[in-house]
Amino acid sequence: MSPGPFTRARDGLSPADTARPPAPFVVGLTRSGTTLLRMMLDAHRELTIPPETHFVPDVIKAARGDGDVEQVLAAFTANRTWGDFGIDAEEMRTRLAAVELGDEAGALRAFFEAYAEGQGKPRWGDKTPAYMLSVQRIGRVLPEARFIHLIRDGRDVALSQSARSINEQPPPAEQAGRWVKRIRKAREQASALKGPRYVEARYEDLVRDSETTLRRICEFIELPWDAGVLSYHERAAERLGEMAGELRAEGTHAQQQAGYRIDNHAPTTKPPDPSKLDKWKREMEPEDVAAYEAVAGELLGDLGYEVSSS
Repeated sequence: MSPGPFTRARDGLSPADTARPPAPFVVGLTRSGTTLLRMMLDAHRELTIPPETHFVPDVIKAARGDGDVEQVLAAFTANRTWGDFGIDAEEMRTRLAAVELGDEAGALRAFFEAYAEGQGKPRWGDKTPAYMLSVQRIGRVLPEARFIHLIRDGRDVALSQSARSINEQPPPAEQAGRWVKRIRKAREQASALKGPRYVEARYEDLVRDSETTLRRICEFIELPWDAGVLSYHERAAERLGEMAGELRAEGTHAQQQAGYRIDNHAPTTKPPDPSKLDKWKREMEPEDVAAYEAVAGELLGDLGYEVSSS
């Protein structure tokens, strides 16, 4: 599916809502190419996107009502990803002290603006796949948020998750159900947003025709075209270096050893490789394909993917 109505991204929004430039939030299921898109957009001369944050919903909750500076700061720094961003906790405390009590958006912007300043760029975004289930909440708090939902053929997602995940993955039918449920949930939440602030793009299109897909995405987020996004791989290793540290186990997230994330995302240090698409045709057992398509075949077809059982 190609990206949607890019030229009308501001319709339905108030002047106050449009005062800030759009901030892209890249979302999607894990192993759907969101890190690739992050690296591409981050290579733009005006935009930076940090490693996955995971704390945005917690910060919104902490900043709501009478949450004081220390409560909000803790929502940032207590997260296991905090060490990735190179922001001193004292600097963050100072920035938060300048935010009005109860200003959820101001608290979030304090972080993203600090990160962007550190990267020497005027605009910021986010890439946290799990926020596909928080589209409505984040969109309500940040009117500048624009959600780019990257969708990959679910059968390839299942193969990649099974090969790369630290945790054991469920059987194909259950993986298919999760893929369908989360895509539909993201769409449902996006439908409640004011104005066209959500767009879908296929991972396969991003790989096969990077420039066309990226031009459309840049138009959607009102970002002038910069051919540097096509050379993202030249500095990807440097950007991945932020994620060199170990991540402790937290909630349902397993511990990740130092270097694990760099190894996991090493393909982003090379140009896109279309030959690696449609792995399910070569590597997925026929009975697993049938089980997956029995659950997700309709959505796969709607998204323009070949369905072998049709």
